[in-house]
Order: sequence, then structure tokens, then C-alpha cells
Amino acid sequence: MKNRKYGKPLGNLLSIKSDFFEHNDSMLEMSARQADALLIQKKREKCKICHAPISGEPLYKSQRMDYYLCPVCGHVNSAHEDTEDFANRVYLIDSYENNYSEEDREKYRNRLKSIYEPKAAFLIDALKEDGLSKEDIKLLDDGAGSGYFVGAMRGMGVSATGIEISSSQVEFANKMNGEEVLKQADSREIAGILKNTDANVLSFIGVFEHIINLDEILSAIRDNGSVRYVFLSVPMFSMSCVFEASHQHCYNRHAGGTHTHLFSDSSLEYMSEKMGFEELKSWKFGSDMMDLYRMLCVSLEQNGNGRLKDYFAPKFVKMIDELQETVDKNEFASEIHLILKRR
Repeated sequence: MKNRKYGKPLGNLLSIKSDFFEHNDSMLEMSARQADALLIQKKREKCKICHAPISGEPLYKSQRMDYYLCPVCGHVNSAHEDTEDFANRVYLIDSYENNYSEEDREKYRNRLKSIYEPKAAFLIDALKEDGLSKEDIKLLDDGAGSGYFVGAMRGMGVSATGIEISSSQVEFANKMNGEEVLKQADSREIAGILKNTDANVLSFIGVFEHIINLDEILSAIRDNGSVRYVFLSVPMFSMSCVFEASHQHCYNRHAGGTHTHLFSDSSLEYMSEKMGFEELKSWKFGSDMMDLYRMLCVSLEQNGNGRLKDYFAPKFVKMIDELQETVDKNEFASEIHLILKRR
């Protein structure tokens, strides 16, 4: 029986993600440009995780992209590969980091506290239960973004640093934290850094779904005996995919854009075994009901039913945590936080 936790209150996430409601059209345009970049890439011939051949009919289509369910490991793959050319087009041209930057320290701290401190506490508590005190944790966060998770871990007394490709995000993170918490690393250097680090815990928060050379990264982790634990969060094939496929005039937060493949419990298990790790503890919670709420609100506005949206919205928000927990417990949530331990 898996050691799994479910559910997380929505809190102030609606206000943090307000752009998804207020700027649907501009975000759809951005997503369309990203889809254009993916659709010109070569067809995906094998599963991202288990390398089984991609064949047969797609499971579904969303925002012009076909998605295939791997019959071997259960991973969901887009019809086209995430190549270096694709990454250069969507991360550089569309300035990915600007979508997640904060304007001031107060907003930074609010985001860190509401979103990242619960993740940090979950990791610290699970490792303590397994015999590793927080004083003995040495954590390296890969793809550290603006340093939120590193900041949360350091705030709880853990030795934590991070690496990040974007120099502007590294500068921003260090400025917000008042010290050097991140270092810039070129994408070609990362596998070597992971293979040679003396950190005993690695973390990848919303990173694995963006890695082009995922096999190389997994091998680097496998070959570094110093790494005892891996903490990751990834997007899952979930209810959100169904909502997105049925609301084609709403921005796809989950599948699409820079997310070219989605995980499942079985594909995560396959990947973990490939690395020489096994699941220690997990926390499954999603934003599926927030996605449904957003899409209904946006669609009502688009259809000239703003008054009905205003009547409906507060009633749905009262139910949203309870509805999401039901989705979580039925293993069809949009996100998982997974702690792996070396076998």
C-alpha cells in the first residue's frame, strides 16, 4: 500500500493565478505560438519514458495536438517531440520566466509561504520519518526557477542551494532572498552537475516535464551514489485534460504549451525503477476543479452570461476543496509530489 497523502486547501491560489482568468485571450495566443513551435518538430516515434513505439489512434486532441497513451507504461505523449529547437523557440522567444516573475518582495514571500512552504514541510517530515533529520539534509534543487523552494527549505533550517538555466531568474531569486541561493548553469552542464554533486537530496519541482534529455538526467542520478532521495513534482494525466479538451476556447494550463507529455502512476513507477529508486511517500493534489471553475467562468463571459457567472462563482468556490479532494482520492488529480528513495 502506497504511503500517500491527498488534498490541499485552495487557499489564495485563485488570486495568485488570476492571470488565467483575466488574460485568457492573450494566454491562448501564447499557447498557439507554442503549439506552432511543437507542430513543426519531428513526430514522436517512442514513449518519452519507456521507449515503446508510438502507434495506433491518439487518445485525444487538444489545441491542435494529438496525445497518445502508452500501452506499456501508461505515459501520455504528444504527437511531436520536445526538441532543442522547440525549447529555444518557446523558452527564449516567449520569455517563459516572465510568466512567473513577481513584482516585489511581498508578493514573492506570499507565494513562497502559500505554495512552497507546504512542499518543504512535506519533504522534511517524510525524511525525518525515514531517519534523516533536517540538519543532515543537503539539498540541490534543479530547475530552481526564482528560488521559491530553495528559499522555503532554507527558511526551515535546511542546507539548500539551486541551479537554474535562466540568469535573470537567478538574479531575481538571489535579490529576493538577500543572498546567493541559486547559481546559473547551462543546460549542457546539468547532467554532469547532478552526477557529481555531494547532495544527498535532489529536488525537481515542475522540471521533469520540461527536460529534453531526460534519459541522460535519470542516468546521472542513478550513477551518483551520494544521492539518497529524489523529490519531484510533475503534471499528471488527469481530469484537467478532459476539461481542456472540451473547452477549446480556454487557455490550456495543463497539457499543451511547454508540457509535451504527462505522467501517470505507472509511468512514474517505471521511471523510478529505471533510476534505481522506489516510492517513499507521495502527496497527490491537483488544480482540476480550479481549472473547471476557470473554464466555466471564462466560457460564461464569452457567451454573454456574465451575470450567471457572478451568481455561480461564489457557490462553486465553497465546494471546490471538497470536490478536488474527491478527484485526488480517486487518483485522477493533475499533480503529484513524490519522494523517491534509493533501493
